[in-house]
Amino acid sequence: MKTVQDYIRTIPDFPREGIMFRDVTTLFADPRGFRMAIDQLLHPYAGQPIDRVVGLEARGFILGGAIAHQLSVGFVPIRKKGKLPAKCIEQAYTLEYGEAIVEIHDDALQPGERVLMVDDLLATGGTAEAGIKLIERLGAQVVGCAFIIDLPELGGRAKLEGLGMDVHALCSYEGH
Repeated sequence: MKTVQDYIRTIPDFPREGIMFRDVTTLFADPRGFRMAIDQLLHPYAGQPIDRVVGLEARGFILGGAIAHQLSVGFVPIRKKGKLPAKCIEQAYTLEYGEAIVEIHDDALQPGERVLMVDDLLATGGTAEAGIKLIERLGAQVVGCAFIIDLPELGGRAKLEGLGMDVHALCSYEGH
């Protein structure tokens, strides 16, 4: 029986030498693999009240839309700076070589809403931490952070758990 990890392609030396890129497009392209991933991402949160699903740009949009549909709740994107058309709040975060900014519409979530945040990959946790901060600044509560892939050596899970977050990943890869 196949696992989610069996559907993920590894591309060596992308985007630069020494990096093993974990490509989830092969998972998304396979109907059984994609369905398996969505079902497994949802499983720990079954029965919990969730008001919105938030997806991190860009592959988190693909997952988040499917999960929101399954839960019959709305979907909210967190995007790179300058991509959303209405009034936004922003959050800077650190990259390996510099800084980036993500945004959310300032009216996307209401105080007290319970949010499941999703993305394809958890590495250092910088983008996810920025997303959590945006969600919390709007007064909503993050009930969980769900990822397909965890790269534990890079410390993202520990960072998010240190913030008190429930972190769920379908598979992990040692090395990166």
